[in-house]
Amino acid sequence: MRLGITAFLTDLAMRPAALARAVEERGFASLFLPEHTHLPVRSATPPSLVEGVDLEDYRRSLDPLVALASAVEATEHIRLGTGIVLVAQHDPIVLAKQVATLDLLSNGRVDLGVGFGWNRAEAEDHGIPFEIRRQIAAEHVRCMQALWSEERASFSGDRVHLEPCWSWPKPVQRPGVPVLVGGSATDAVFEAVADYGQGWMPIGGAGVAKALPRLRKRLEDSGRDPSTVRVIPFGTVPSEKKLEHFASAGIDEVVLRLPAGPTDAMLRHLDELARFVR
Repeated sequence: MRLGITAFLTDLAMRPAALARAVEERGFASLFLPEHTHLPVRSATPPSLVEGVDLEDYRRSLDPLVALASAVEATEHIRLGTGIVLVAQHDPIVLAKQVATLDLLSNGRVDLGVGFGWNRAEAEDHGIPFEIRRQIAAEHVRCMQALWSEERASFSGDRVHLEPCWSWPKPVQRPGVPVLVGGSATDAVFEAVADYGQGWMPIGGAGVAKALPRLRKRLEDSGRDPSTVRVIPFGTVPSEKKLEHFASAGIDEVVLRLPAGPTDAMLRHLDELARFVR
């Protein structure tokens, strides 16, 4: 079972290129970085803090695509992903080119983890009606997939309309960069995976084994082969027992949570997590 790392990197933490190099040197398979463009002061909903993540991380988080671009030349093998990008808050034409460029520069090592967001004020600042953010995210992803896969790309939806156009580079990965849908085991998340996803990233991983039959049925009902869809428990605080449980459920990759901080502290914690790789 492959193990990856996610960390809520900030301007006060270890630099992403150095972290990516250290992750690869220790035998991990991937590095995922999260996104929040900003944290509105007026927000009535505080961030959902988990072990290894604090409020300052939300306030100071790096842009994941720029950070991952700096990691490309520092690594050779690990996959580089967003965990997750709030895709409804992006212009899909611009984001498609950014992700395709990152995939080109990394020689096909990118995974696009996407999510819908919990912060109403953050979405509103981007002009996104919170109640329909999932529908907007779906159209943005499908527009991006058209731009990645079609020579003369076009897309028409309720919120996004793109006349036929040319857009390069195309991703190295064909027909496009894998889209991994983040979220808990809800009907809405499984609908998104079946509609446009190549994987599911359940946060933490609690209850994943129990939810897998529901996901497989939803995929089969959509005419998709469940074996082609990756399931990657994300932001997991590991133990031998927990990882053995995931392996017995057929999970082949788990992304472990690494607290952000000064370089020395992050490397010490990374070394502790590396024992699970060995």
